[in-house]
Amino acid sequence: MNRRIIKRFFPLLCVAVAACSLVGCSQNPYLAVPGSGAYPAQTGPLSPTIGQAANPNDARLAELTRRVQLLDDNNRQLHTQLAQSEQQAQVYREELSLVRQQLTATNQKLDEARLAANEAQNQVRGFQASTQRRGGASIAPNTNLGQLAGSLNLGGLPVERDGERIRIGIPSDQLFVPGTAQLIPQATTIINPVAAQIRSLFPRQKIGIEGYTDASQAMAGSAAAHQLASAQASAVLDVLTRHAGMPVAQFFIVAQGANRPLGSNSSASGRAANRRIELVIYPETF
Repeated sequence: MNRRIIKRFFPLLCVAVAACSLVGCSQNPYLAVPGSGAYPAQTGPLSPTIGQAANPNDARLAELTRRVQLLDDNNRQLHTQLAQSEQQAQVYREELSLVRQQLTATNQKLDEARLAANEAQNQVRGFQASTQRRGGASIAPNTNLGQLAGSLNLGGLPVERDGERIRIGIPSDQLFVPGTAQLIPQATTIINPVAAQIRSLFPRQKIGIEGYTDASQAMAGSAAAHQLASAQASAVLDVLTRHAGMPVAQFFIVAQGANRPLGSNSSASGRAANRRIELVIYPETF
């Protein structure tokens, strides 16, 4: 049986062997090439196709790397800008603090200028008392002040002539809590008798209320000394008008501060003499 099959297919087998010898067995993909692996190395159009498939991945990786680098650079720039902004903000804060300090100093100078202007205005009012007019007619001065001054009996308070004016001195230590404009309880018992005699003898005379401090109080600053003197004079004005019932139009106040000292500021008694309120009676009427 086997022999018959061999005889039958033998011619076909011879034809196949002949064809193999003509074409070459290396073209058969199923035949191993000597010196290689189980399969021959792939050549021809297949290798370029594999290379072309790998290039897009490399390009994508390169693009992603470039974007990461850009993000990193942007991040560093943002950190630098943030640090610069913080430094600039600190400069602005320091400049604002300096402006506030300058504004505070300017306000203090403005307060001092206002006090000085008020003092000058009050002094001008006193100097111009002789030229004041009422109803278009000149107000004539009272030439009998010197005679009337001898009628004052103020329980030991000093009374002196100052040209055509009369000065009545009241020690501030008898009126105020030291260093303040707060009246002590017995202040009214000193001011009211003075007010009664002035109301009786000089009912129409202009009266200036001058406040004085000593040099130690002025050491806190001229503005502070004048402010204290003005506050004390205002407190006496309140007693004279509200408690003693004298007309407000009769008075004006002058903050003298440490001007015109009566005693030496190097001694306690001298400083006490300098701390005072003076009621200055002018010859002019209101």
